[in-house]
Amino acid sequence: MESVERLANKIKNKVVLAKEEIYEIIKNYTDNLISDDDFLPFLRAVYKYGLTDKELFYLTMAMVETGKKLDLKELKNVVDKHSTGGVSDTTTLIVVPICASLKTNMLKLSGRGLGFTGGTCDKLESFKGYKTELPINEAINLVKQNGGCILTTSKELSPADKKIYALRNKSGLVDSIPLIASSIMSKKIAGGANIIVLDVKYGNGAFMKDKKSAILLGKKMKKIGKYANKKVIFVLGKMNQPLGYNIGPKLETMEAISVLKGESKSSLYKESVKLATHCVRLSKHIPYFIAKYLVKKSIKNKSALNKLKKMVSCQGGSLDLFDEKYKKPTLIVKSQTNGVVKGFNTKEIGEIVANMGTVKIENDDVINYENGVITLQKINDKVKINDPLFYIYANDMNMAESVKMQLLKCIEIK
Repeated sequence: MESVERLANKIKNKVVLAKEEIYEIIKNYTDNLISDDDFLPFLRAVYKYGLTDKELFYLTMAMVETGKKLDLKELKNVVDKHSTGGVSDTTTLIVVPICASLKTNMLKLSGRGLGFTGGTCDKLESFKGYKTELPINEAINLVKQNGGCILTTSKELSPADKKIYALRNKSGLVDSIPLIASSIMSKKIAGGANIIVLDVKYGNGAFMKDKKSAILLGKKMKKIGKYANKKVIFVLGKMNQPLGYNIGPKLETMEAISVLKGESKSSLYKESVKLATHCVRLSKHIPYFIAKYLVKKSIKNKSALNKLKKMVSCQGGSLDLFDEKYKKPTLIVKSQTNGVVKGFNTKEIGEIVANMGTVKIENDDVINYENGVITLQKINDKVKINDPLFYIYANDMNMAESVKMQLLKCIEIK
């Protein structure tokens, strides 16, 4: 095999890499035959100079081939949905039961939170006893039985991705469109679904800061999917403010339940309806407007809510949360001026809540499911002095006071 440095120089000089070259370097790195320091020049070259669409596909498939691939052929038209992340983004907990209630099979592989957004599986564990780790044959049987199943991504799927991401994170190479595209699509392809709906967020609370970058990322992932014979679409979503109102594992789960009860028509509701509609239309080969009607009907007649209850129960979770009421907040943050809400520092809000113990910063961290923040305003809302801006749920008053001072700096009122 050519040296890593020589491959990096090929990328720099726009010499197209062969499939075998890419497969070999990824396999050798995953098998620890190449050290982090030796692999880094290749990664930096991809980060700086990019790859052709075909090279990016080979990189993605090389990552897939380092692990197992799920065989879902016995399930017809399996849909997977992926969000590039954001604050208060709980769409998975809403979309999967909607699709399941409409006989659109979804085996959703979701992650845990190692960043400011929190992970879907961490939120699901707000249902006491919920099992996020299941043998794949059991998960397939649950999809046959219920139409949907949400579980954590197996360590055996695309192990190269986990190792490469850790090195990217350590080396400041996270915000690379080719590397993000290959990371996401390697897990989606290994997951076995033949239809993939990508929710690509952009804004100050997302990894993609502008619309142009989000579109480019979406197109790259769609092209990878085309080469892999997958039906892939991407949907753009703004993240300049929290998507829902609630931030924190249990609070977000309660808001998702509220949407399925038909009690909320928030941005979270609208985004979830849009994503579910695409999943249903692609699976059933029906027009968008018909799929949207069916999606809204599943919320209105409570079939999606009942499906979530069944999914939670079948995976060992308690149903107590479906009837739980909001507790009195530890502290209420009030407006100090009259005006109009002009913006949020969304990422900072997410990081504040993560630092309350609601997200795993390290793998062995214990999550505090109860802590979190409820945002009470959206952009363009009018507020008066002493109007509530945030509810804080914290372990103690000292934490709440600290969070209050930080949150006041994250909302712009003019």
